[in-house]
Amino acid sequence: MSSKGKHCGVNQPQDPNVLTDFEKKHTPVIVCPDEVTAGVPFAVTLKVGGLPHVREEGHFIQWAEIKFGESLYARVEFSPVLAVPEATVSLVKSGKHDKGTLRVLARCNLHGLWEATKEITIRPA
Repeated sequence: MSSKGKHCGVNQPQDPNVLTDFEKKHTPVIVCPDEVTAGVPFAVTLKVGGLPHVREEGHFIQWAEIKFGESLYARVEFSPVLAVPEATVSLVKSGKHDKGTLRVLARCNLHGLWEATKEITIRPA
């Protein structure tokens, strides 16, 4: 976890290859192609946690955002009890760059912000 603590900054696993159960419940999982074509829609599925996160009024995932760099592409809000913190959105990436970093930020109301990233290659149309 980030050395700033659970409510300051963005939390990331200490070792992305060996997650603790706590990290598995909070770190976003990104499912999408490694390579996309500029201007062509593609699906991105975000799931908060490789292990199920608690879903109760006092402890839940509030929202998740999908970004390329700092640009916001989508935001999904979750309710405390009824919503499973998972969503699939369709995105389109321009051909301005040949690579991009897809970032998913998720917020747990008790344990702050968590981030996962994935590099995407963007082919020209």
